[in-house]
Amino acid sequence: MGRLRLRRPCGAAEMFSAGVVALAGLVLVVRMANAATHSLKEAWPALLGLVLLSGAVAAWRFGQAAATRRRDRVRLATLRITLAAVDAMDDRHFEHALRDLLIRDGWPARRVGGGGDQAADVIGDHPQRGRIVVQAKHTRVGGKVGSSVMYTVKGTAGPAHKAHHAVVVTNGTFTRDAMAWGDRHGVHWVDREKLRRWAENGAALHELLGLSSRSRTSRFKRAA
Repeated sequence: MGRLRLRRPCGAAEMFSAGVVALAGLVLVVRMANAATHSLKEAWPALLGLVLLSGAVAAWRFGQAAATRRRDRVRLATLRITLAAVDAMDDRHFEHALRDLLIRDGWPARRVGGGGDQAADVIGDHPQRGRIVVQAKHTRVGGKVGSSVMYTVKGTAGPAHKAHHAVVVTNGTFTRDAMAWGDRHGVHWVDREKLRRWAENGAALHELLGLSSRSRTSRFKRAA
């Protein structure tokens, strides 16, 4: 099929007809513009009210979110968790509690526990002390954590998570071998007594474990 081509008007009659069509189109455009302007004049109070209402709703939501953040900061700043409350938790709630305790101590932290977590249930990043990886081991009272957990955390803290500090936390206890191995290889451990001081008494974790700001060049980082 050939391409349709527009033919230039020829003769006075065709020129006159084209002019009439163009004028009619121009009149239609002007009338439509006038109608739109008139409609806008009629509707502008409602539009203005809608804009003001939307702004007020957005401001209210922003204020509510800011107030919630302030309440969360105040709550976390004074957070205390008793060992009895910890013992009543399940694994997931225990991980959330450790995250909140890290935030209280100045470590912006997130829970990452779950399938494929590579021995990191909570990760926190401190502006001066670097990254901390926490492995949570919630047990029934009297339960013990063995050396195998220490081996796993040591193997993943640097290579998988680029951590400067690695900590295993339990509401139970550690075997003697696990504590000795952790002390030798830089895997910190928090047993029931240390957890009491951290969660219940309000001691900061970095003070409890002696994590100085100069630890950013830890063996985990170098091993990564």
